[in-house]
Amino acid sequence: MKEKNTYFCSRKIENCNRLMQTKLIVVSAPSGAGKTSIVRHLLEKFPELSFSVSATTRAKRGMEVDGHDYYFISVPEFQSRIENGAFLEWQEVYAGQYYGSLKSEVDRLGAEGKVVIFDVDVLGGLNIKKYYGDRALSVFIQPPTLESLGERLRGRGTETPESLKKRLDKAAYELSFAPQFDVVVVNDDLPTAQREAENHIHQFLCQK
Repeated sequence: MKEKNTYFCSRKIENCNRLMQTKLIVVSAPSGAGKTSIVRHLLEKFPELSFSVSATTRAKRGMEVDGHDYYFISVPEFQSRIENGAFLEWQEVYAGQYYGSLKSEVDRLGAEGKVVIFDVDVLGGLNIKKYYGDRALSVFIQPPTLESLGERLRGRGTETPESLKKRLDKAAYELSFAPQFDVVVVNDDLPTAQREAENHIHQFLCQK
C-alpha cells in the first residue's frame, strides 16, 4: 500500500512538472484575416501541437461533435463556470451565446505533454498571453490592408452592407492591438504567411 501511494505521488509530481512546462501558442486576428487556415497548417506541420477546444452555449451544427469541435454546454453552466474562474477568456458574442477557452483544456493537454494552440479573437488572445506570460507565444495574423480584408469578406458572399461595416469597424479596432503581440504575420499570400508562422513556431518550440 505504501509503495502504491509513493507511485501515485510521483505521478502527481510528474504531471505537475509537465503542466509547469507546458508551452502555448495563441493565434489571433480580425475575422477574415486567415488565422484558421494558418492554425490548421501548423497542426499539420507540428505533431506536438494540440488544439484547445473551446466551450460554447450555441447549438451544435451539422456533423459537429461535442468535445471535438466545441464543448457544448448550457448558458447556466457556462455562467457558473465564469463565476468559478474556469475560463482563460470568454465573451458573449450575441445575447445568451457565449464562447470561452477553458483552463482545464490546458491542464488536460499539458498532462499529455502537448503544446497547446489556440484560435481565438484578439482580446481573448491577449488575455491568454497575459495569463501565461513567456510560456505562451502570441501571434497576430494581419491582413495587408483593411481594404483587402473588406474584399475577402465580400468575396464570401455572406455579408450584408450593414454586417460588413460592423466587421470592418471591429477589425480596425482589433488592428490597433497588433503591437501587443509577440509576432505579427502579414497574410498577403497564404502560403508565405503559413511558412512565416511556421518559422516563428519552430523558433519558439526550440527555446528551452
